[in-house]
Amino acid sequence: MATEIATLGGGCFWCTEAVFQQLNGVLEVESGYTGGQVANPSYEQICEGTTGHAEVARLTFDPAVVSYREILEVFFTIHDPTTLNRQGNDVGTQYRSVIYYHSPEQQETAKHVISEMANVWDAPIVTELSPAETFYKAENYHQNYFRQNPLQGYCAFVVAPKVSKFRKTFSDKLKQF
Repeated sequence: MATEIATLGGGCFWCTEAVFQQLNGVLEVESGYTGGQVANPSYEQICEGTTGHAEVARLTFDPAVVSYREILEVFFTIHDPTTLNRQGNDVGTQYRSVIYYHSPEQQETAKHVISEMANVWDAPIVTELSPAETFYKAENYHQNYFRQNPLQGYCAFVVAPKVSKFRKTFSDKLKQF
């Protein structure tokens, strides 16, 4: 089976990870950091907003089951791509909307989807489109965060509604557990 990688930043990586873990065709999701100037940054450094990194989810997916375009359609449904360096109450460059492409084909697909999404949103899309950079996996306690902490306050009030919206909107694309 041939797999591909997608790297997406749509605010807090707990939200992005929780949604894509449920998308059929996504084989693995890792929360991490990319796009900054510091090697091996810590979560604490990321939170300071001085490293230049974005919180991202790196997806390994089977393109025979789910296309990169479909992944981007989900991505644009689960976050607000019109707010610069913020998602809700999460504010800072680490929460920016960004697509890190891994091939010229991904870059072209992303350009087309961003252009199409401009007709969906009332404000201009500010999602960055950048070549993939070094990915640093976040600390272990960030991996599978929503699955392990569904009742934690942020998870209950921020992550859970995004997961619910995804499940309702893309019910035909859910993994069968």
